[in-house]
Amino acid sequence: MAAPFLSSPLQITSTSPILFTKVTPTNQIHFNQRTASTCTSNKLRLLRRSAAAGTAVTDQTEGGEEVLINPTPEEEKREEVVDYDWTEEWYPLYLTRDVPDDSPLGLTVFGRQIVLYRDGEGTLRCYEDRCPHRLAKLSEGQLIDGRLECLYHGWQFEGNGKCVKIPQLPASAKIPKVACVKTYEAKDSQGVVWVWMSTKTPPDPEKLPWFENFARPGFYDISGVHELPYDHSILLENLMDPAHVPISHDRTDFTAKREDAQPLVFEVTERTNRGFAGTWGREKEGGKGSNLLRFSAPCVLQNNREFEGKDGVKNYFSGLFLCRPTGQGKSMLIVRFGVTKRSPLVQVLPLWFWHQNACKVFEQDMGFLSSQNEVLMKEKVPTKELYLNLKSSDTWVAEYRKWMDKVGHGMPYHFGHRTISLPKVPPVVEHAPAGLIAGLSASYPAKGGIGTMQAPNLANRYFRHVIHCRSCSKVIKSFELWKNILFGTAVALTALAILVVSRQWKAVLLGSATLCSAAAYACLRAIQMNTNNFIRTHRRL
Repeated sequence: MAAPFLSSPLQITSTSPILFTKVTPTNQIHFNQRTASTCTSNKLRLLRRSAAAGTAVTDQTEGGEEVLINPTPEEEKREEVVDYDWTEEWYPLYLTRDVPDDSPLGLTVFGRQIVLYRDGEGTLRCYEDRCPHRLAKLSEGQLIDGRLECLYHGWQFEGNGKCVKIPQLPASAKIPKVACVKTYEAKDSQGVVWVWMSTKTPPDPEKLPWFENFARPGFYDISGVHELPYDHSILLENLMDPAHVPISHDRTDFTAKREDAQPLVFEVTERTNRGFAGTWGREKEGGKGSNLLRFSAPCVLQNNREFEGKDGVKNYFSGLFLCRPTGQGKSMLIVRFGVTKRSPLVQVLPLWFWHQNACKVFEQDMGFLSSQNEVLMKEKVPTKELYLNLKSSDTWVAEYRKWMDKVGHGMPYHFGHRTISLPKVPPVVEHAPAGLIAGLSASYPAKGGIGTMQAPNLANRYFRHVIHCRSCSKVIKSFELWKNILFGTAVALTALAILVVSRQWKAVLLGSATLCSAAAYACLRAIQMNTNNFIRTHRRL
């Protein structure tokens, strides 16, 4: 995803506090390929079979350049497997500002359903999204005096998960001690709500992510939440792939241009059991590592820059991506672009404009990422048997899948470079939501028609972003209100123009009606910008 903040080139200083400790990367044997005229389908199949077998097949170009990434069997044998438990991690749930004050919020992590809400004192509480009575979803309930009430029979639970009210219980009977819900630790850190998914191991504060740039004085960020219809590993691959930006997002913003597609230079500077880090740059610019990338377990990706202004003051940019694995074929992304020095464009344009632009970017990727997810699930083989990773574009992708080889055994499912574990249970698909979601579904044409109840559809921009974003929801309601007022005013002015006799008044009234109609149309276009999906102009409909 391209960064909307940066419309001018940045000068990166050679001394950066964000740089990572230099280590010697593992030696790799790379494949080569012939020129395009001699690269046949048989050659591609040979390369894939060689990659799967781990054999060192060399195919020299005229320049003798090595272009494909593939470790030898000896290197793969040296790759370690480390202890890992996916529940003993902090996962990003939501932007703190978007958590509702007056209703519970149903979320998932690797298919495990949880509910987040604020109690009467404003403290964040997180439970298993299941009433112990008859397994109804607590996220479909309501808040009564700061307690979470199940909508099925009215059982109420307070902060520590203890049941404090059962309406059907006789007055002389005590509430059973087992009538409680499983609780999870939730923390608000730097504007993001995180959850510790283990109920057996105490939360580890050392694992709670902290981002230095977001703690800097004057740091300004544009943040948003997006729910997406593909696996979190596919999402992370896409976000750590700068090579696709000029092609997929051509002219989406000022930083993406198709003609800028070129070889990239990568340097891995750190590998640990918790992730990897490195630098990358464009070959035409001398391959200087102006971009500093870090992936941290379980689902945090940073792309940072440091640059010096004309006054000699250092400024900082961060592209922060927090990718929560919601379930099979689904993920939720908290994306945060931040800078210490804002461009004039950022200061002028409203927040909803940047959010709809981000939605457009994800829609440009959504088709092929969903199909990539589908192929992985159908083929059921590790990625080394399917991918042709180029050294000049896919280094981070290869590093990420090899990290999966280390820890994937501790996840519900994973697709590594040479290892794979498939989901043990089929995904759960909900077809008939109730409560708030159903009400929104029946109220907006963006979800399939007026007066019809539609299940949340992640192919729809409204469900992917707007219902998760408090500011965009308010903006759409405001535009809808003003559109109706302006349209009604235009109709009234036109009717008056017909009734009056004076030509001068007719002209004034009709002119005013025209202006109101134009303003109503502008509101309609703003609503469409926030709710309608992006469609590539070259696609046939």
